[in-house]
Amino acid sequence: MLSLNFDSAGLIPAIVQHARTGEVLMLGYMNAQSLQITQASGQVTFWSRSRQELWTKGATSGNGLQFISARADCDRDALLILAEPAGPTCHTGDRSCFATSLAGQPTSAAPVPASFSAQLHDLLLERSRSRPAGSYTTYLLEKGVDKIGKKIGEEAAEVIIAAKNADPDELRNEASDLIYHLYVLLVNQGLAPDAIWQTLAERHSSTTADEANPT
Repeated sequence: MLSLNFDSAGLIPAIVQHARTGEVLMLGYMNAQSLQITQASGQVTFWSRSRQELWTKGATSGNGLQFISARADCDRDALLILAEPAGPTCHTGDRSCFATSLAGQPTSAAPVPASFSAQLHDLLLERSRSRPAGSYTTYLLEKGVDKIGKKIGEEAAEVIIAAKNADPDELRNEASDLIYHLYVLLVNQGLAPDAIWQTLAERHSSTTADEANPT
């Protein structure tokens, strides 16, 4: 393993980032043992400086962090931990510990709008598990693929009409409806949006390679 530069107390700061949305979730400290446990167990584990003991995130709250990968910075004295959170990361109930501006105002934990894609998928997965009464998503999931597919067809037609009308607001709203229903279909079929983005990335890479090396 890469040689890391722990401080005089044998610790190294570890920034935890949501592996899919890119949100910065929290800052903790690790020693060599907690890093080893994290990699072996798959659950992000820190060293508590106040209690002077190991602690696994979510051991008491249930809001753990599934370890995905770790990276060291250029000086090897800080870590970036990519993880998949199970529920809110902060003890306050916020998705991220970094949810307050310097003016003391609550702020979005996800500064990048595209990260809402993963948040929407997480919400739909929760709806699929809990099936709350009165939820439109619950209604669609219980009706199944025929109803969801019909709605996708309707929304796709409305997107085209909005474009033909050259109405940006209408197009924005109809495209949002189409994407929402597509995400519901993906949940119904057990397919994560990440798989779609991966396929598009692979196609892009293949196209770029073809353009660079025409046959």
